[in-house]
Amino acid sequence: MSQFDDLAAYAATRRLTGLALNSDGTRLVATMQQPDAKGARYTSSIWLIPLDGGEPEQLTHSDKGESSPAFLPDGSMLFLSARPDASGEADSDDEATALWWLPAAGEGRVLARRPGGLGNPAVARSSGHVVLSGSRLTYSGDENDGDRRKARKDRKIGAILHTGMPIRYWDHELGIESARLLLLTADGELRDLVPEATTELTEASFSVSADGATIASTWLRRRQGGRAPFGVAVIDVASGMRTDIAGRAGYEFSNPVISPDGSRVALQRQREGSFDRPPDQRLMIAAADGRDPEVVDLGDLAATEYAWSSDSATLYVTGDLHGRGAVLVVDAATATVTRRLAGDAAYSSLCPSPDGRALYALRSAITCAPAPVRLDTTLEDQQPSYLPTPAPTPELPGELIELSAAAADGAGVHGWLCLPRSPEAAGKSPVMLWIHGGPFSSWNSWSWRWNPWVAVAHGWAVVLPDPALSTGYGSAWLERAWPYVAREVYADCEAVLTAVLERPDVDAERIACLGGSFGGYMTNWVAGHVDRFGAIVTHAGLYALDQEHKTTDAADYKTGLFGEPAEHPGWYEQNSPHNATVGHTPQLVVHGNRDYRVPYSEALRLYWDLVSGWEGEPDTMPHRFLQFTNENHWILSPANVEIWYDAVLGFCAQHVLGKDWTPVTLL
Repeated sequence: MSQFDDLAAYAATRRLTGLALNSDGTRLVATMQQPDAKGARYTSSIWLIPLDGGEPEQLTHSDKGESSPAFLPDGSMLFLSARPDASGEADSDDEATALWWLPAAGEGRVLARRPGGLGNPAVARSSGHVVLSGSRLTYSGDENDGDRRKARKDRKIGAILHTGMPIRYWDHELGIESARLLLLTADGELRDLVPEATTELTEASFSVSADGATIASTWLRRRQGGRAPFGVAVIDVASGMRTDIAGRAGYEFSNPVISPDGSRVALQRQREGSFDRPPDQRLMIAAADGRDPEVVDLGDLAATEYAWSSDSATLYVTGDLHGRGAVLVVDAATATVTRRLAGDAAYSSLCPSPDGRALYALRSAITCAPAPVRLDTTLEDQQPSYLPTPAPTPELPGELIELSAAAADGAGVHGWLCLPRSPEAAGKSPVMLWIHGGPFSSWNSWSWRWNPWVAVAHGWAVVLPDPALSTGYGSAWLERAWPYVAREVYADCEAVLTAVLERPDVDAERIACLGGSFGGYMTNWVAGHVDRFGAIVTHAGLYALDQEHKTTDAADYKTGLFGEPAEHPGWYEQNSPHNATVGHTPQLVVHGNRDYRVPYSEALRLYWDLVSGWEGEPDTMPHRFLQFTNENHWILSPANVEIWYDAVLGFCAQHVLGKDWTPVTLL
């Protein structure tokens, strides 16, 4: 038995989510998630990761949890938590997070509170200035915000008066609050750095220079026609003056990271896509006043994260590459790649050491949960040095095999096969084809939400293809199936699946097809066009594109890409799953009510078509709808994770393997 066999044990597995390094490079901490005492939600704690041997040490303890560690220059640590303070009194808003301070030795205390909570602490590494995100009710001032929040809560007011777009994001409503950018002053006050902002700091990401004098932040601009692209602004902390450095029409800019010396900003520029061409995302380095922006040629690597060296001369970049990932070193002066530190896995949470000799990160692969590692910045294509972790990868119940198959146009499609070590008595394992979401994504790292090793532990072989539209293979790979040509994406998936089914240790007659988000869209399309699977699972999948494109929280993006059905009737007819007859294959529909990215209405419409189209007796209908009333696009609570895997595995076992399925008692 492995930890993947027992679904409750799997849901309770510890997992790392981030790293932070202090300013002299001597203390590395990790944020770790695990279920709370009731098993109702995942809570975070902060652990010290020893750099020179020894065991990890837990630094924070509370039922509410702690997150977002950041170090002050004196070595003390900041973090966020909604836990009560030392007096036993919590904030009047039970869910509001406060900023806490923890000395190198001693007890923590609250450093700052604000109605609505605080978030995303960013510390200037030399001056110690602290910048945070906060909020204010849209129609409040700072002087009455707390009272108005209490009144809304006490009277159960849920009204929002919208004045434009966007109105929601991911799983929460916008328009109730106006996001703020705050500076924690020496006397403990929170100063609003941009008091005139209304909607511009919505879902903002920001960074601060080492001296605390300059901040780079995303800056949302409402445009005609419901468009709301992000630009980037540089803000002078002393005066509050703002310089827009990236806001060019036809482009969107995101993830600004300012260099420690404040001279440059690294950011991502995405050319707005259209029906005729996919979005094109590039890493750029610009002067802090917006002059001389340069695109960094990363080859096929699709950047996901980047971090500056302490001397501002180097930018470390990580992202998807060829079914794995890589870490590249970029010379800031010339905006060119000088070497590759690693190309074996996906890396995240980059933490360069102040002496420039090491880069700490979380390493993740199909076979490895995120683990803290150290890379030597002087070496190329190295194997990283692993550090002690409080969340080791459980023993895997199978082996990983790398795949490549020829598509119809001759292109080589990369994929992975996760194969059980102990197949069924007949020596052949049933097969699951998993289609990834995104679609701009890649099967190249560990996933707790879609973990193939859980299926492997239950006897399945899992195929993970990177079809057209996947990232890490260059722009031509996106163009092969643009605009979202479902038959081309599926043809790539089928090429990899066919290669797997030729193996003697898998059963070509017992196959299921599963996918989430864009993968759920693809499984919905497969349900109406392909008749080779014994079961189909569609999680958070798009079904009626004319409906979804205008109800998603990203309606400006979707309608900008694909236009109206009247403009492209043939494309909508061929690629919207609702235009084909579904129901030939048993289908499990899974959706969260709080999913605003792919709204819940997609599942309602699909399930109605499945139920109303069933011609047999109601009690013989094979289709099922697993509804999560308290989840979003992802399934995040431990109990719901257990239910999700049980339903997915049980449904496939019932309809592909002919086994009985009794849902877990948690249902």
